[in-house]
Amino acid sequence: MSETPKKPRVLSGIQPSGDLHLGNYYAMMKPMIASQETSLLFCFIVNYHALTTVREGKNLRKGTLDAAMDFMALGLDPDKCVFWVQSEVPEVLELQWVLSCLTSMGLLERCHSYKDKVAKGIVPNSGLFTYPVLMAADILLYQAEIIPVGKDQKQHVEVTRDIAGSFNHAYGETFVLPEARIDENVAVVPGIDGQKMSKSYGNAIEIFSGENVLRKRIMSIVTDATPVEAPKDPDKCNVFQLYQLLGTPEEIQDLSGRYRNGGMGYAVAKAELFEKVNDYFKPFRERRHELASERRYVEKVLKEGAEKAGYYASKTIQKVRRKTGLSFRKFK
Repeated sequence: MSETPKKPRVLSGIQPSGDLHLGNYYAMMKPMIASQETSLLFCFIVNYHALTTVREGKNLRKGTLDAAMDFMALGLDPDKCVFWVQSEVPEVLELQWVLSCLTSMGLLERCHSYKDKVAKGIVPNSGLFTYPVLMAADILLYQAEIIPVGKDQKQHVEVTRDIAGSFNHAYGETFVLPEARIDENVAVVPGIDGQKMSKSYGNAIEIFSGENVLRKRIMSIVTDATPVEAPKDPDKCNVFQLYQLLGTPEEIQDLSGRYRNGGMGYAVAKAELFEKVNDYFKPFRERRHELASERRYVEKVLKEGAEKAGYYASKTIQKVRRKTGLSFRKFK
């Protein structure tokens, strides 16, 4: 009799610090949700990470539940994965401290995410600087093997591998070395200004927006001044890049041809992009509206998810305590 193949462990999370946008969905959420059918999926709301920028408790509480509802509306099935809130499993902070004692300052100083955020005006703090260590603890606590991320987060997974390697070298094989999974077609989703789409940059297209707000955001996408009658290069257009996320191969080819032939204004392309985005996310918006009236159910899901996550976390942290000497009592 053949053994049942072991499912790979897939893990990723999202901050409850604002409305979800196309970049969140295509770079991380969509591939993660798809993986619940073939993997042991760990999905969580990273509210500890959010403390680096969110300063009001009521906003963090609301954002945490909103993010959970968003995930579930988009198709995450709590019965097919481990779904919880980061702070409900406190072992992650214990592991973060242990890992920080093995992490060099030089490694953290090379992380571009901290530099990019400070350059964008986010007030620097030690939590923002040590963010990669907490992210490493998130991953290693659950012995995750595959981490779906956007291209900009690849360095943090590499840092996690370095930290895990340092621990394994010092204390013996303990942690799995995770691999980043990046869909190169959506590695960086552009915002309305052409930069990477981000809540921090104010350039996002929120997926649960009402139709009027959604249309306004899409119609405000920055384009060049090429006249309507002139040919245009679709590969240099933010509108076309976003359309490629939703269109069929035939639709993408058709729109590309109209760009190159000339005679089509950017407003037409934006209108077609709006129709695609609106139609695709409409069923999700309806489900999200239903979940908003089912708060107790959502809280129950998160509580049960934290219990499942705690089971895996306790196994790892007990091993870490024994190996580091933090557990000093004699074991049988």
